[in-house]
Order: sequence, then C-alpha cells, then structure tokens
Amino acid sequence: MRALNYCNPPPQAHARAGLVANRRTLQALLCVAIVMVWVAGCSRNVSSDSGGAAASQAVPVQVRVTPSLRIPDATEYLSILKSRRSANINPQVEGQITKIFVKSGDHVAAGAALMQIDPLKQEATVNSQDAARVAQEAMVRNAKTQLDREQRLYDAKVVAKQDLDNAQTTYDSAVAQLKSLSEQVNQQNVELHYYKVAAPMDGIVGDIPVRVGDRVIVSTLLTTVDQPGALEAYIYVPAEKGSAIHLGLPVELLGEDGNVAATSKITFISPQVDTDTQTVLAKATVENPGAKLRIAQQLRARVIWGTHEGPVVPVLAVTRINGQFFVFLAVKEGQNTVARQKPLRVGDTIGNDFVVLDGLHAGDHVIVSGTDFLQDGMPVAEQVQPEAPAAAAVKTSHGG
Repeated sequence: MRALNYCNPPPQAHARAGLVANRRTLQALLCVAIVMVWVAGCSRNVSSDSGGAAASQAVPVQVRVTPSLRIPDATEYLSILKSRRSANINPQVEGQITKIFVKSGDHVAAGAALMQIDPLKQEATVNSQDAARVAQEAMVRNAKTQLDREQRLYDAKVVAKQDLDNAQTTYDSAVAQLKSLSEQVNQQNVELHYYKVAAPMDGIVGDIPVRVGDRVIVSTLLTTVDQPGALEAYIYVPAEKGSAIHLGLPVELLGEDGNVAATSKITFISPQVDTDTQTVLAKATVENPGAKLRIAQQLRARVIWGTHEGPVVPVLAVTRINGQFFVFLAVKEGQNTVARQKPLRVGDTIGNDFVVLDGLHAGDHVIVSGTDFLQDGMPVAEQVQPEAPAAAAVKTSHGG
C-alpha cells in the first residue's frame, strides 16, 4: 500500500480549494450588494415619507403681498387753531362786576349786554356834573338878562361903553362855562355806557373766567366772542426749515386718533423768525364745517414736502425683539414654502400699516396671521389675502 503524503497535498486539492474560496468571495459580494440596495430603498422611502409628512404638517397662514405706494414725505409740527374773527373782551372801566347776563357757549348779537360793572359811583358823578350844568344854565340866563339891561341903558346914554362890555364878557364866559360842563356831562354819560359790557359783533361767547363780585381793571380778560366758520392753523416751523416752506404746500391736521381732521394749504409765511423760539410762523386756512374743530385747539400739523415710492407693512404683522423689528416672510424653497424671519426698519404708522424704511421690497409675501407660533424655517401653507384699496400713506419725521 502506498503511503499518503499529508504534508504535500496533490495539485488537484489546491485547485479545489481555490474554487471554493472564489465562490465564497462572490457570495459575500452579492450579499453586500443586496444590503446596499435594501438600504438605498429604505432611504428613499424614509425621504419620501418625510417629505409627505412635512407637506402634511405645514401651518396654514394668511399672507399679504407687500404693495408699493406713493408715500408723501412730510414733517409734523405743533399747531394752534385760531378764529379769523375773534374778539377778546376787556372792560374799559374799573369796578366790581354786579351782573353776568350770558354763559359760555351762548350765541349773542352785536350790542347784546354781556356783563354789568357797578355803575353807582359813575352815575353819581354824572348826576353831580349834570346839576352843575343846570346851575350854569341859570347863570347864563342871568348874564343874558344883565347884558340886555346894559344894552338898553347904553342905548339911552345912561351907562358907559365899559359897563356894556363887562356885561358882554360875563355873558360870554357863562356860555363857555356851560358848554364845558355840557361836554363833561356827555363824556361821563359815555363812560357810564361802558359799565355795561356789550358784544362787539355777532358770535359765540367763550370762557368766562370772572365771577359776580370780582373787581376788574382795563387789562382784565372778561371773555371772548368768536364768529363761527373758518379758522386758521398757526404752525410753528423751525427756522432751519424756513427756506423749504413756501405758499401752497399741502397741510394735513391730525386729530388725537391720528386720522386726518382737515386739509389745507400754507396761506401765509412770516418774514421774521421768532427770537425766543427760533421758529417761523406759517398759517393755513381751515374750513370748519359743522364746527368740529374748536378755537385754541392744539393739533399736529403735517406739512407735506413731496412724495416717493415705498412699501408698507401691516402693524399686526410686525414683532419687536430687543428693539429690533421683524416680520415673517413666506419663502419658496424647493417644493416647499417655509417661514423666514426678516429684520426691517419702519417709520411711522399710517392707519393700520407701518411705512417700511428698509428690509422689505414690493412683492414680498408677508405673513400676517399666526406669527406668534411661527419659527424660522417652519413649513407653511400660504393663502394670499385680497389686496385692499391703497390708502394715502405718509412717511413722517417728527420735529425735523
């Protein structure tokens, strides 16, 4: 029997071993390929499911397409309304008020009695001077009688010419004295008339700061009488703006609610600068139908210098964080729409909108609902609001 050599196997054994090794390598590679295909398929399914989930979880929001409007450039200043026909009522005599015939808000006619100042002392003066006038009239009659007697005696050659001249002088002096007293009586009667304060024109009685029993002098303000109708807005413009203001510039008067109460144009510009306030006085005539505006009322006057194109954004769409203003925009990214937070600078409010100074452009989709729950990058489903009629927008710079 031939002995087997286990240490050195025959060539056929080597061939079979190599074939087995190659087969195992192929099987391993095939398994790896199958695993990779399966992983790729799973990845595609996960990606597809994620996309569908993101689309299904998008937050519905209302958006507004940012409009571009013609925005007037304007500046607001303080203004005071004054009547074009207003009279301050001051007494022309001194004394104590005994009666007040009217109350604030009454309509009065020209010449109507407003107040009575105690006239007793003046009446006594008038009566005294009138009595002196009556006495002087008697003296004039007596002087006339003496003159007539002296004239007859002189004609009869009984008295000298000097006696006639003396009688004439006495008579002339008595007549002159009577005339003086009569003028004094008339003057005191006129002054007595001033003790009853009358309205100088038809109008409405203003505030009455005095009361019955008060003592007044000629500088005391008793009340005012104002004619209803057109007013004038006195606008105080800083001197550095004096060269820019000119006749015909549009003016809007703003009420306490910020809405336009009246419109007008500059009708007068003072040629001088007020030395105390360093302002230039400008006036604008204001029609006042229905008497909605009142005399001495303070309003903000918006002087419009020109216009420019610019965007506006709803006030409710703007948030403020640490002094910085932000809005959320609906932005298309790939096949999805996401919310992106955008910083911006805003001007004053115009109605329900902010004037945008920087950060937005016309056509941007601004999210106007649900902004409190949004986060940057959150998927959203936008619904565009119908465009509202463009209101007059104004960009203002206070005091400048």
